[in-house]
Amino acid sequence: MFKDEELRQQFLANRYRRRSAAPRKRISELRFEEHREVLEPFMAVVAELGRLPEAGEFGGAAAVVERFGSLKRAFALVRRVTGEAEWDAIRRRRTEDLLVYMALARFGKRPALSQLPRGLRADIRAFFGAYAKACRQADDLLFRAGDASSVDEACRRSPVGKLLPDDLYVHRDAVDKLESLLRVYEGCGRTYLGEVEGANIIKIHRRSGKIWYLVYPDFESDPHPALLRCIRLSLRTRELHCYDYAGSDNPPILHRKETCLPPDHAPYVKFARLTRQEEQHGLYAETATIGTRGGWQARLAVAGLTLRGHRVVRS
Repeated sequence: MFKDEELRQQFLANRYRRRSAAPRKRISELRFEEHREVLEPFMAVVAELGRLPEAGEFGGAAAVVERFGSLKRAFALVRRVTGEAEWDAIRRRRTEDLLVYMALARFGKRPALSQLPRGLRADIRAFFGAYAKACRQADDLLFRAGDASSVDEACRRSPVGKLLPDDLYVHRDAVDKLESLLRVYEGCGRTYLGEVEGANIIKIHRRSGKIWYLVYPDFESDPHPALLRCIRLSLRTRELHCYDYAGSDNPPILHRKETCLPPDHAPYVKFARLTRQEEQHGLYAETATIGTRGGWQARLAVAGLTLRGHRVVRS
């Protein structure tokens, strides 16, 4: 699709790039307030890049240098005013994003440094110092994604997702909240399969090297959406299985939807409230039979309950 290799590599890198907003100021310093009009655009650029901009990356660079002597001095003031921790976190996230891109770029023959756009070359210099060092770290990350114990530990540490004894369920909107190892693990599956149409839940097996892409068409509106289809891929053997529940009278359904989402996702609070109500009514006391639509409806009937939207009410 791309005649220009630089544009192709920039497109691929952007697929794994997360956006960051500049940290808010914690204290007020007279000099910062005096030069706010030039510092705030500068902060926005640094937050976007995760590093100081190079020539041509920030149109207001001359004004900042005129007032502070250099971009480095200006950023030192910004760090004192807004705090260092958040800027360090932004730099760390950008470094991780770049490693994920470079790890997965190996599948299509990782490009030479000269084939990368200027911005990516600047990122590599700032975050790694040398392209060879970046490649070594990316290779290490890629190979660790094939180690079952490393994947299992990463699943247990994950700040997002529904963790079960064998699996981690994550909504597609939460994939970029996973640590780099699991992002690469999922990226390996997507590199092999391509985009799975409609898949909104990703199921990572903690030890077997398998990954599932699950399609729940009514995830947002249905309190317990039914599974329409899924694809299971073994990353070790590349064996592929497809399952279709479109004609099933008793398809699998999903519980505790909020656990698949990051807490800042819009419907998280609504989904979590429903789960609390269901727990209070003891609907999860015995889970062996509630994994299908029929089993769940039977449990509600025995308890004399029904669902009205995302609320539990007496039937």
